[in-house]
Amino acid sequence: MKVLEVNSLKAYYEKALILRDVCVDVEPGETVAILGPNGAGKTTLLKSIIGLVKTEGEIKFNGESLNKLKPHERVLKGIAVCPEGRRLFPDMTVEDNLILGAKTNRFDEELKFVYRVFPELRGRRKHVAKMASGGEQQMVAIGRALMSKPKLLLMDEPSLGLAPKLIRRIRDALKDIQREFETPILLVEQNIHLALELANRVNVLIGGEIVERGTVESLRGLEKSYVERL
Repeated sequence: MKVLEVNSLKAYYEKALILRDVCVDVEPGETVAILGPNGAGKTTLLKSIIGLVKTEGEIKFNGESLNKLKPHERVLKGIAVCPEGRRLFPDMTVEDNLILGAKTNRFDEELKFVYRVFPELRGRRKHVAKMASGGEQQMVAIGRALMSKPKLLLMDEPSLGLAPKLIRRIRDALKDIQREFETPILLVEQNIHLALELANRVNVLIGGEIVERGTVESLRGLEKSYVERL
């Protein structure tokens, strides 16, 4: 059974049509990348899956329709989001930001896991989030999403604004998550190099439509033309 099935999806902001008949799916243990330029509709796709924008079409999670569920109900089903821009509480500590992602009051094991994936955060756990570097803040955002033990992780531009060294650090952490927990990931990215390193399959979204799709190997030849289109 597919973890996520999005079929014939249309999404709107007020009356403006943003996504046009988009179809995307994610298999168990798989990472699927959504590539595209700014304004392509990538973030809108994630918002549609979590229930934050008006949609038409079908969205299924582990075979169950999400269409009538509210955002918090979709989260309770096991979907976690790591949003663009991190969206941390700047005056709360790193650890308190992480704990906000937990589903229950028993989160010791989840914290241990996050600190194992991101050992840098252990030494910063009592520091307020706004004092952390951009890379550390991104680690907190990913860690917060992992605290709920998600059955599907939606990631929006995790490399945004990071230096190459920090992008490689985030890449290595995501590979650890893939390897150890086989968490399915729907990854929205503009960084084609990062996406091709992490993903099993790729969808190219331009102008609200999927214009190319396939395995990473089948689409490697599109890398040059994709970059040119950006």
